[in-house]
Amino acid sequence: MTNLAQLHLLLNHSPIIGTIVALCLFAASLIADRDELKEASLVLFSIIALVAIPAFMSGYAAEGAIKDTPDVSIELIQAHQGAALLALVFMEWTGVVSLLGVWRFSRSAKNPWMSRPARAHLIAVLVLAAATVALMTITGTTGGDIRHPEIMSGPQVPSVVGALGARIIPAFKFVVIDYSMWVWPILEDLHFLGLILLLGTTGALNLRILGLLKQLPLAPLHRYIPWGIAGFIVNIITGFLFFMGMPGFYMPNIVFQIKMLAILLAAGNLLLFYCTSAFRTWENLGPGEDAPRVAKFIAASSLFLWIAVIVLGRYIPFGEVT
Repeated sequence: MTNLAQLHLLLNHSPIIGTIVALCLFAASLIADRDELKEASLVLFSIIALVAIPAFMSGYAAEGAIKDTPDVSIELIQAHQGAALLALVFMEWTGVVSLLGVWRFSRSAKNPWMSRPARAHLIAVLVLAAATVALMTITGTTGGDIRHPEIMSGPQVPSVVGALGARIIPAFKFVVIDYSMWVWPILEDLHFLGLILLLGTTGALNLRILGLLKQLPLAPLHRYIPWGIAGFIVNIITGFLFFMGMPGFYMPNIVFQIKMLAILLAAGNLLLFYCTSAFRTWENLGPGEDAPRVAKFIAASSLFLWIAVIVLGRYIPFGEVT
């Protein structure tokens, strides 16, 4: 658990600083009206949304490491967790909306942001990102207050945002574990359906790139990637609910930790190579044409990582506790 607490210290600044940098980059892209800069900032938002998940989860390990330390306020820890939860929710929404923007950009060869819906999309990202930066700032401030009371100007009073989020956290456990015996099986079914969508769409595309199903052109298979992304989002939501129901079981589980690493690598692969304009150089492959070696390497690594995620998920109940 100590190593996980150190991991939290390593990761917790990434969403805070990263979101501020991404927002500044995004604002600059809007002012300069540079499409490639818009895509880069939207990709950055999506990557930060991925990194924010383990940053939040590892916070439970950090709590376990310091909660019994003298002069550490449990109320401030709970306020920090609450603020972090709200910041994570807004960060994930920002990431999802940004990812939709990345897909829009990758599918449009010319002037992808000129239409009214496209401009509204950019405004939505800007508003969500600004709200996320505000919540991330509160999260960072409440986190600093836990171990550095000397920086507080007044009594140790948890923030309103943190107190609100702290009330939501027990609700997750109540809904997932205590509300009904049917909630957990339903979440498992949804998780399984998300995996089917994800592996079915990305798997078929990767197999074609590797040389199987060679009679098919690549572009029609690539059009199904949004269904795979939808499956991944379902998996993120259901997986997060699993974690919030039993954080004490999942966080110290070594198999779960490896699975989270595999998810980050696989999702990064999906985002950077299949959702951005980088895929345009490959999507025009017709029936019988062979993909370049770089594309085959990316496809092979993608298949390996997603299969590893499924296998690791199966063995989480038998994982050793670190």
